[in-house]
Amino acid sequence: MHLKDLFEAAAILACALPTTASVLAQSSKRQAESKYVFAHFMVGIVQNYTIDDWKADMNLAKDTGIDAFALNCASVDSYTPTQLALAYQAAEAVDFKVFISFDFAYWSNGDTANITQYMQTYAGHPAQMQYNNAAIVSTFVGDSFDWTPVKAGTNHSLWALPNLQDPAESSSNTQRGADGAFSWYAWPTDGGNSIIEGPMTTRWDDMFVSDLKTQSYMAPVSPWFFTHFNSKNWVFICENLPTLRWEEILSLKPSLVEIITWNDYGESHYIGPYSAAHSDDGSSQWAKGFPHDALRDLFKPYIKAYKAGESTPTIDTEELVYWYRPTPKDVTCTNDTLAAPNGRDLLTDTVFVATMLKDKATLTITSGSNAPVSVDVGAGIVTTNVTMGLGTQSFSVSRNNKTILSGAGGLKITDSCEKYNYNIYVGSATA
Repeated sequence: MHLKDLFEAAAILACALPTTASVLAQSSKRQAESKYVFAHFMVGIVQNYTIDDWKADMNLAKDTGIDAFALNCASVDSYTPTQLALAYQAAEAVDFKVFISFDFAYWSNGDTANITQYMQTYAGHPAQMQYNNAAIVSTFVGDSFDWTPVKAGTNHSLWALPNLQDPAESSSNTQRGADGAFSWYAWPTDGGNSIIEGPMTTRWDDMFVSDLKTQSYMAPVSPWFFTHFNSKNWVFICENLPTLRWEEILSLKPSLVEIITWNDYGESHYIGPYSAAHSDDGSSQWAKGFPHDALRDLFKPYIKAYKAGESTPTIDTEELVYWYRPTPKDVTCTNDTLAAPNGRDLLTDTVFVATMLKDKATLTITSGSNAPVSVDVGAGIVTTNVTMGLGTQSFSVSRNNKTILSGAGGLKITDSCEKYNYNIYVGSATA
């Protein structure tokens, strides 16, 4: 090779090096920015929400460590534009973020113009959630939607994270202008709405991460899933999921996390308060009187640990959080037009308690008429379960022969019912 050729080759290599460095820098930048937690919010049931309702939910979410609501909206709801506008207005007022999640149970691939208009309206809004200097947009299903024309028609960069039902479609998803994917598989399943025996594993996460390669993966977190409509009637096997799933997240360290959900009472996986302002689709039968608010206390240290890149949560306030169903799994309800939900045979009749402690202590659980069960638990978050007993549920934590936490469950477990309800009652005891 002539000297001139060597110089030319060196020059070419020198030009290539910044490109490689740029790729590495961009990858590092994404990792540095990948510490966000969102919550799926059903706009379709908040037709009557005022801006104060939005602000109240957003302030609770902020206190939990949630960065934004993913606003699940349908094309068929006439109030969607009104409530989206209120959501963005409220988020800006309380220093919170939001982004749109188009629900493709209602939107279609022919709605490109309308979707583009929404993104043109909100992508640059002060309350819009940005990621890698682009506005996040997501979906429920909508696997085959092409984001390329939406990006071309929006005067702001977009970061499209559609919900893929099959992680193997990641390559074609990229060709449709997506920047990553969101998984809905937050419960033990073989895909779709199939129900399998627990516990939850990371099999779906691992496939998404592998197939997405360097693209963003938004991992799902959910505490429960029970629904009892004529069109869907099932309970997933997720009994220890409120803590197990977060432990998996701390190990996985995914790019992003989305909690399913803030307010989907119909599927019993809400962590927000039960709002009287929402429209009732019949889910009050199993959600009203079944608070999940204490889950936010439980999630908070996990969220903080995830954002800090830590493998275990640190406890600042000692507390215990419990959850249990109102009846044993084989109970026969006397006044229900629907059969018992699919999946109930895989459940166990169990009461769960998560202790959140700064130091080791002894947990005592008295489940109804069963004899008290005492176990030694360590510092941090430890999940314990005991066999369900009929009657009042009582919990206490002692340290150095002194009771530091105690309380009774707000709902008795009984062996009679009129309507099937496999939702969980969640409560807590603090010092």
